[in-house]
Amino acid sequence: MGREISSLKLKKMIERINELITELGWEPTDEIVVQVGGVAATGTATHPDANPKWAKPFGSVTYQKDAFIVIKNVNRNPVIPSQPNNEKV
Repeated sequence: MGREISSLKLKKMIERINELITELGWEPTDEIVVQVGGVAATGTATHPDANPKWAKPFGSVTYQKDAFIVIKNVNRNPVIPSQPNNEKV
């Protein structure tokens, strides 16, 4: 973090995002979420003597150098469960 984006750069990014939202046909009533991808989360407890460089504390989140931002339209992302294969073997 620490580094800030100039207001001009930020304004240009917001304008570009607005253009893409219009191009995609998203509506003002659509639910939009912003998420971060490219992260590593520790989901298991480690031994107290483990090397902290390789064994991060349980529940910690580390952003990778190639992390990215996802702008997602929840209304246009239907959850369709997988269907069983009806073919007989």
